Formats: sequence, C-alpha cells, structure tokens
Amino acid sequence: MTAKTSHVSADADGAPVILSNEPGSFAWGVLAKRHPALIQQVRDAFPYGRRQHEALDALLDEITNGVIEPLSPGEHDREIWADWGQEHFGRSWYDAPFLWAESYFYRRLLGAVGYFGSGPWQGVDPFAPFKRAELRGEAVEEELRALDALASVPADERATALLHASLWGNRADLGFRGSAGEPAAGDAADSALVADDSALLWQLLPAGGSSTVAVVADNAGRELIPDLILIDHLLEQRHAEQVVLHLKPHPYYVSDAMTADVVDCLRRLTEAPGEASAIGSRLWKAMAAGSLEASTHPFFCAPLPYEEMPEDLRGDFESATLTILKGDLNYRRLVGDQLWDATVSFADLTAYFPGTVAALRTLKSDVIVGLEQEALDALERSGAAWRTSGTHALIQVRR
Repeated sequence: MTAKTSHVSADADGAPVILSNEPGSFAWGVLAKRHPALIQQVRDAFPYGRRQHEALDALLDEITNGVIEPLSPGEHDREIWADWGQEHFGRSWYDAPFLWAESYFYRRLLGAVGYFGSGPWQGVDPFAPFKRAELRGEAVEEELRALDALASVPADERATALLHASLWGNRADLGFRGSAGEPAAGDAADSALVADDSALLWQLLPAGGSSTVAVVADNAGRELIPDLILIDHLLEQRHAEQVVLHLKPHPYYVSDAMTADVVDCLRRLTEAPGEASAIGSRLWKAMAAGSLEASTHPFFCAPLPYEEMPEDLRGDFESATLTILKGDLNYRRLVGDQLWDATVSFADLTAYFPGTVAALRTLKSDVIVGLEQEALDALERSGAAWRTSGTHALIQVRR
C-alpha cells in the first residue's frame, strides 16, 4: 500500500506512523465522522445533565475545529497523559498519531460524561446500553441455539469452529455452523483468512498439557461470548489448565470488554437453554475454582505499543504457555500502528514479546504484516477495501 506523505510521520525504524490527516483515508474517517457520531450516540443514550451536555459540546468543537487540549487540572491521570501527549498538545487532532488520537479521544469522552468524577455519573459506562442491546439481540440468540448442534461433533472439529467464531467476533454465527467446523460460507470464508497459523496454535496447546493461556480480550457483547465459549473448550478439553482473561480496567473505545461485561455475558449464557447454559455454568464454576481468572491492568487503556508494556505485565505474559491477543486494536499495539510493508515478518516484529503470542484479528484498520507476496498481490488486485472492511481476518502465531 502506498501512502501519501501527509498520511504519515517518520518513525525511528523507518516505517511510517499512521496519522489521520489525509482526507478520505481510514484514519481520517474515524476522527472526522465516527467520533462526532459517537458523541451524539452517547449523548442520546443517557439523560445527562447540563454539565455533561456542555462538556460534550466542547469536546465536539475541539475535535472538529480546535487543537488538542490537555486534561483539566485535578484530573487523576493528568500527569501521565501530559507525558504521553507532550508532543501533541496544541496541534490538530489529525496531525497526532492515529493510535494516540483515538485513545485520547475516548479518555476525553469519559471525562466529559463524568465517569472519573465524584458526582452521580461516576463509574457509569457510557457504552453499556450498546453492549447490552447487542447481548439481547436475535443474532446472539441464534448463535447460542447453534451451540446445541455443535456439542455433538468431534472435539477437533468443534475446536476449529469455536476458534473461527472467536476470530470473526461479530460474525460469530459463521463459525458455529457448517460441517467439520467450516463456516457456512465455506470456501469463501476460508479464503477470507489472509494468514492462518491455527494448526500451530493447537500444536502449542496439546490436550492434557499443563498449559496456562492468557487471553487479552477485545470487544464485549456479541464478540466476547465466542471468546468465553472458546475458553470453556480449552478448559473442558484440557488444552489449558488455567486461562487468565485480561480486560480493560475502565471503558475504552466503544465496546471494549471490562469485568462487568464478562459478568453480563456469563449471565446471558447461563440464562439460555441447552448447551449455552451448560457452558455458562462451567465458566462460572471455573472462575470460583481459579481455573478461569479475570485480570485488569492500566496499560490496556494506554496509547502505547506492547513493546512499552510495564514489567509486571511482561511477567504475566512470559509465564503463560501462550498469549492470545484478540482484535484489531491489540494487533495495532502488537506490531506497531505503522504502514509496514505487508510482507514484513510477523515473527520479527513481535520478537520483543515475552513468550509465545498469537493474534486473532478481523481486519478493520490499515496495519497488516506477515503476508506472503502472492497472497498480497491477489488481495491488492481485488480492488476491495480488504484492510479495513472487516471482510478478512488472520490467525498469526509467533512461538
């Protein structure tokens, strides 16, 4: 992919850092269209008072017409954001690195609605209505019903289906259906995998081994349920002795998973009939027994690549047999939110990561590495927006 100069800034390693200042680019669309729309959606979702409405108006004006302002005096994390943003304050939002600008927008949105304040809106997740509506939707209902048929297929076929379901997230129904774990779309869905190291992933987690798996969650709702079902399979089939599910400590991006979202998903499972209920009950008991453990860390809400993770988190990942990073944002943080040549080695870029790591990701941003040249050429010839449309996915593993 060739980038225009205005779209990037130079990085020490030579790969351009993605900015948002090229009109028509994916990153530009997020800042120019998605963020203003989200402010309106959050405003409409709650009966906020005048103070919240005024703060949301000010944030909208700033991201649309102004420059990046620091957090207000007295904010609990003002100092650390001052350090992270010292090069960006006073500049256009579009001229800051895309990853940083996205992250800071969500921090500012939480501040505007009083999430971190001492008033009545403290701790009220502004994205909760969207997450809960998705859990109550017909799509989730259908996917949970499909689990009944899946329960009777051989374990290896079920493993493939559940891995695909976790991979595709909000297209999870594709993974629950079809014979031998193949999505209902068959060959078309298979060809949508631009990289597939699933055989190596299962090789690293032999049944009966004493493996510890770290799963770094991405989205809540309809995407977290397949993650939990896959975790149940890992534990039930003894691919893992323990799973640590890493979650956000507070709301981050629109639908990122927190502990409260895990609880909501477990309740949704246990209240469903059939196999879904059995899975929910097993997971509930697994948390009580310690074989499934929830964990949070402030770093998961930081605008930084994983290469800059703190030592305590590094130790957690180092002690795991395998760390599975879910979703697009985790991928961007894993390899760097930069316009790499798509054939650059995934293993080389993740060599710093403490321990074996796997990325399960539906493609929803420009970043991509580890592709074979032939596959890349075919994707480019297709003329489709394959990098950003969510129509393609990958499973990449570095042992």
